[in-house]
Amino acid sequence: MAKLKVGILGATGMVGQRFISLLENHPWFEVTVVAASPRSAGKTYEEAIGDRWKMTTPMPEAVKKLVVMNVNEVNEVASKVDFCFSAVDMSKDEIKAIEEAYAKTETPVVSNNSAHRWTPDVPMVIPEINTSHFDVIEFQKKRLGTTKGFVAVKPNCSIQSYTPVLTAWKEFEPTQVVATTYQAISGAGKTFKDWPEMMGNIIPFISGEEEKSEQEPLKIWGHIENGVIVKAKAPLITTQCIRVPVLNGHTAAVFVNFNKKPSSKEELIAKLREFKGFPQEHNLPSAPKQFIQYLEEDNRPQVTADVDYENGMGVSIGRIREDSLFDYKFVGLSHNTVRGAAGGAVLCAESLVELGYIAAK
Repeated sequence: MAKLKVGILGATGMVGQRFISLLENHPWFEVTVVAASPRSAGKTYEEAIGDRWKMTTPMPEAVKKLVVMNVNEVNEVASKVDFCFSAVDMSKDEIKAIEEAYAKTETPVVSNNSAHRWTPDVPMVIPEINTSHFDVIEFQKKRLGTTKGFVAVKPNCSIQSYTPVLTAWKEFEPTQVVATTYQAISGAGKTFKDWPEMMGNIIPFISGEEEKSEQEPLKIWGHIENGVIVKAKAPLITTQCIRVPVLNGHTAAVFVNFNKKPSSKEELIAKLREFKGFPQEHNLPSAPKQFIQYLEEDNRPQVTADVDYENGMGVSIGRIREDSLFDYKFVGLSHNTVRGAAGGAVLCAESLVELGYIAAK
């Protein structure tokens, strides 16, 4: 098939850059438009970025000479693309407004932003878990008055290393979860060059992150009722989110109680290794072949060894063991800007193409 034409809204920021690097040579998608704030508009992408390219791989040649468009010129940007990825850096209200404005031009928007995550008819999806939530798009289109345009979002980066695990274990009915996340600085859009005070430092607070980490899994495990997504009531999740001096990779230390206790640690490991979903069944281009890997060594997962597992799209788990206070505990690791941000959104878009929600205009 001819490649779909893609626009990146907020193309100059760190997540925008990650989208551009991930979409280089993508079999289905081609970046044809880069859009950013008025101050970048009119420059080539290479000029607009200057020395702020934050990826470890070089800027793809195909985008260097693209002229940056003004993200606020919605009709003009939308006329040149089949759909958009959104990574704009604005206030929540501004993000909500601009993403819906693009949707109303009949341009689907797959967003990395948090602004629409709790809009009741916007699906928030980890494609291995809840692609069925895309069904709510039909209700959203009625609200927006569109036939093809809609907004879909991916969840927060902090939950990727434990939400898939708890989903794989859902038959044991998790009732209580305590998770402490150790989050990389790229989650704040920073590198060590930008944020030297993070070297050798830990900050025990990330604004808004604990609420997201506790509540977003419940929406993912929820169901559609009367045209909106109703969040699940269980398990009860409590979290602490800590910024650590790591560039990429969010680690989580997690404790779980179950309503139905598993027969053994081996049973839990088997459930992780067997777990797959829509992306694996449909062999989507960005899908990890093995979504969750379990590592037997006591000192794994480690950021340096495991963060790029399955090109950063897989989740690495280790140290499952029985606990004195809870039933079990484990350590998880996921790549926060690949699976947790741009890569997760690309996989959502591939799922939406496969399901017929995104097509050439």
